[in-house]
Amino acid sequence: MALTDVKVKNARPKEKPYKIYDERGLYIIVMPSGGKWWRFDYTFGGKRKTVSFGTYPSVSIKEARDKREEMKKLLGEGVDISEKKKEKDSPLLKKVAWEWFETKKQLWTERHAKTVKERIKNYIEPTLGAKKISEITPPQIFNMLITVQDKGYIELSKRLKQILSMIFQYAIVKGVVVMNPAASLGRGVLAVRKPNHYPTLIDPGEIGALIRAISGYEFIVVRCALKFLSLTFVRPGELRNAEWKEIDFKEKLWKIPAEKMKMKREHLVPLSKQALQVLEEIKPFTISHNKYIFPSVKDNNRPISETTINAALRRMGYDTKKDITAHGFRAMARTILHEKLGYSPDVIELQLAHAVPDRLGEAYNRTKFIEERTKMMQEWADYLDKLSNLIVESLPS
Repeated sequence: MALTDVKVKNARPKEKPYKIYDERGLYIIVMPSGGKWWRFDYTFGGKRKTVSFGTYPSVSIKEARDKREEMKKLLGEGVDISEKKKEKDSPLLKKVAWEWFETKKQLWTERHAKTVKERIKNYIEPTLGAKKISEITPPQIFNMLITVQDKGYIELSKRLKQILSMIFQYAIVKGVVVMNPAASLGRGVLAVRKPNHYPTLIDPGEIGALIRAISGYEFIVVRCALKFLSLTFVRPGELRNAEWKEIDFKEKLWKIPAEKMKMKREHLVPLSKQALQVLEEIKPFTISHNKYIFPSVKDNNRPISETTINAALRRMGYDTKKDITAHGFRAMARTILHEKLGYSPDVIELQLAHAVPDRLGEAYNRTKFIEERTKMMQEWADYLDKLSNLIVESLPS
């Protein structure tokens, strides 16, 4: 039976891809993600072949049928339409790469967009950019990545693979290609960066010693910044650029605006009683004449520098290459919240402002777990207090 718009629209995703047929070799594959891709099967030279006509509803039923009839006419003339389609339709990889970049860059921070742009320009375009995207093979991608890796840039090779995979996924959705050759390079193909890239502390006794060391740090702005970082485990850049106008004392929330976040989405940080106490401690020193909560000593109009936190940790006796860094507070919180305090990884990742699976949806990200996140942040603060007082409480009276 021929397809109708109602039938296609009502086709719901399942655990595995499945087909819904039209007529004369034309059908739609319904993907688990919800995408609906047009396909046309035909036989040429005794071999069964398939071509893609794009996605529904971008390509309507009528347009897909018109393409089918065009393809059948070419077959009648002895033309292998899959090869003809490649020659005619396949753009160069660099064209698709920059088109993908333009559609994504507004979702990123300026810094991240600049990084991706440089990686496309300096690595992907010179090696694969002039090739037709439909003709690029897994070995070609592998050779490019291995060349980068052999120069010692292990993390860069991993990031380049991720970028290429996203470019090809974009090309699949656009109907330009039917497979993602970068995805064929599974785990274990490239070298793995050594773990613990951001060193951290996960031993309760060591964490307690760190919190006590922070409490005794001599410079109040840096001391409060370190306390606030340990309690909120935000990214160091988000901490440095925190402004008083972002703090809602009534709701006990720190509302970080989208433009300051890596993924360009507003982020909510529930503030524990201890975090609010830190703000009250620093308030008399900065709120009256600074927009930043943790201003630079040299210039009140600027936040503390990128090196301040790590320099303070070193001053307290910590090796930022082996013990802990400013970024390491995030790994510390992630590990303890899950393994010691029993919180769900989904809730923890949300509070870390990491991307969560699409199945959770935007409402999940912003509202559904705010109460549990608030409870979690308070329990985390109480746990740090407990560790800080652990040795003191165990001393004989």
